[in-house]
Amino acid sequence: MTAPPPDPAPAEHRPAGRVVLAGAPLGRPTDASAGLARALAAAPVIAAEDTRRLHRLAADLGVAISGRVLSFFEGNEQARVPQLISALQDGSDVLVVTDAGMPSVSDPGYRLVAAAIEAGLVVTALPGPSAVTTALAVSGLPVDRFCFEGFLPRKGGSRRRLLAELADERRTMVFFESPHRVAESLADLAQALGADRAAAVCRELTKTYEEVVRGSLAELCDWAAGDVRGEITLVVAGRPAGSAEVPATELAALVSAREQAGHGRKEAIAEVAATTGVAKRLVFDAVVSAKRVI
Repeated sequence: MTAPPPDPAPAEHRPAGRVVLAGAPLGRPTDASAGLARALAAAPVIAAEDTRRLHRLAADLGVAISGRVLSFFEGNEQARVPQLISALQDGSDVLVVTDAGMPSVSDPGYRLVAAAIEAGLVVTALPGPSAVTTALAVSGLPVDRFCFEGFLPRKGGSRRRLLAELADERRTMVFFESPHRVAESLADLAQALGADRAAAVCRELTKTYEEVVRGSLAELCDWAAGDVRGEITLVVAGRPAGSAEVPATELAALVSAREQAGHGRKEAIAEVAATTGVAKRLVFDAVVSAKRVI
């Protein structure tokens, strides 16, 4: 006679589960790691940004999902976290998968990570693709030091205020942007940072219609005047070090950005002079020359 299975251990004696952040392919399913395929097949709970995309990815990888799948997107992330924490405390690992790239990098995941850490739970990751580092690598711009600013604000005023704050940033900057707003954002970048600033638009990275367009912000503004589609990552060079490397057009743009952010012209000129090392008289001359051109 076969012995009955042992009773499950009481919840208080079971080890807690782990949050596992899984990097999903940016484009081609075949770019997925073997580790991701194994995790999808074995995970008792999967928190997915888009459950339909998750099942398509699993089908493309030949994986049968046996665990519980929960939607986990921007609209329900905060409300879903307590449920996921409860599953973790009951001993279930929770695999977090977004549409593409790494969870919590401008995608759902951060709130769960913060809550899990606060609860003393383990958080780990399956390394995977990242649009940030991929765009940096192909941009041709300096990658030794960079900063990631996520999505630019949707409203023009908020976007211009943020860019005014970044006008003196010397590190290469990476932004995500919607194709519907990329033309406006490039125009604001050119206004705030200078039309001559080097940049790259990375569109549909690793996908069939991948396109990387490199040039000055002015040139990219011209490019964006057409029909732009797909997922966009912008990479923008930082401010050149040394006053000799700051062209008059950029000085004028820096002043203009501060004025649009609410500073008076005299104050804006003084700030630009202080941050660039350029004499206030030369900054003033650059502003006057820019107005003559206009």
